[in-house]
Amino acid sequence: MKLSHLFVIGAIVASTGCASGLNSYQKSELRHFEAAGLAVEEKNPAVGTALGLLPGGGSFYGREYGLGVVNLLFWPLSILWDPVSGHSAAETINYHATKQHVSTLENRELDALEDRLTRNEIDMTQYSIQKRRVETKYRYN
Repeated sequence: MKLSHLFVIGAIVASTGCASGLNSYQKSELRHFEAAGLAVEEKNPAVGTALGLLPGGGSFYGREYGLGVVNLLFWPLSILWDPVSGHSAAETINYHATKQHVSTLENRELDALEDRLTRNEIDMTQYSIQKRRVETKYRYN
C-alpha cells in the first residue's frame, strides 16, 4: 500500500510543470508569424503528441531528456501527461526557432538598408521611412 502511495506522489511531482508550454502572448505571436508565412516548424506538435504515448517519447522529442527518463520510469501512467508535454515542447521549440528566424530576417534587411545609406544611395529621410517599414513588417503588436 505504501509503495502505491509513493508511486502516485512521485507521478504528481514528476508531472508538475511538465506541460507549461507557451503563454497566451507567445501563442498569439506564433500564430501571427504563421499567418505571415514567417514561422519555422522545427518540430511537429502532432508528432510530439503521438510520441507522448510511448514511454517518455514526447519528452525526448521535445529535447527534455531528464523528464523523458522520468516519464519512461512512470510509464504507462505518464501517458496522462506526456502527450501534452510533447505537444507543448514542440510548440515552444517552434516558437523560439521562429523568433530567431524573424530576427535574422529583420537584421539582414536593416543591414542592407544601412549599407545603402552608407553608399549614399538613399538619404536619411528615405532611410528612416524604409527602416520603419522593415520594423513594422517584423513586429508583432
